[in-house]
Amino acid sequence: MNLESCQPVGIFDSGVGGLTVASAIRSLLPNERMIYFGDTAHLPYGDKSAASIRHYSKEITGFLLEQHCKVVLVACNTASAAAFDDLQREYGEHILLMNVIDPVVSRITSSGVTGKVGVIGTKGTIHSGTYEKKLRALQPGMEIVSLPTPLLVPMIEEGFVYDDISNAIIRAYLSSEKLKDISTLILGCTHYPIIKNQIRKYYDFRVDIIDSAQIVAQELKEVLSREGLLASDKKGEHQFFVSDHTDYFGKVARMFFDEDIFLELKDLWR
Repeated sequence: MNLESCQPVGIFDSGVGGLTVASAIRSLLPNERMIYFGDTAHLPYGDKSAASIRHYSKEITGFLLEQHCKVVLVACNTASAAAFDDLQREYGEHILLMNVIDPVVSRITSSGVTGKVGVIGTKGTIHSGTYEKKLRALQPGMEIVSLPTPLLVPMIEEGFVYDDISNAIIRAYLSSEKLKDISTLILGCTHYPIIKNQIRKYYDFRVDIIDSAQIVAQELKEVLSREGLLASDKKGEHQFFVSDHTDYFGKVARMFFDEDIFLELKDLWR
């Protein structure tokens, strides 16, 4: 690998969820320029086959490699579970690669979490069993329960947050017997921090909610520092690409970045 600190950080997700991670990175690493790709033409990833997700992820990673990114962060739990190993094999010699699952697993197992741990995410993430396998590999005795919550991503992408509709859907999922008596809840989808306060309120603030955005941003800082690739000053503006235009994407981007965001349409499959 012949990488330089001035190269941008590439981030991709199926839609707006990865913006939670991008926002955390901007706050922690203000000198880093980001190129974000939201695959809005194919969202949600959670109900797609693993083969399709691998195909989308490879195309997007190839595009970000063409943009001379020094690191590609798979800011989607479903893609991290289904495609990361393939991406590592195909692109690992050319670029740094990160996902959003391993940093969370590392943080939880090293912080002495006790009690019953719940995980919510898309069907793809939960059915892969990735969180349970990785957590138990490091802490065999941990009690872990997982629940697919497939309506949350389309709900968020359609703009239903902080209203009666979203509260009813959140309540329907979190009242599951599976999640009874949990002490910690992992938000196993980068969309979910957008509704984190609603989730915390449902639990009357008594359950520790694990939001991956800050954890992943800190891990990125450590990786870039270790590789000598931290940017000393910012060169150029952030870029945002989508594979299909959605009004809500621009709205959420403005919410996180406190400015109007220019969205560039880039359909890699046309």
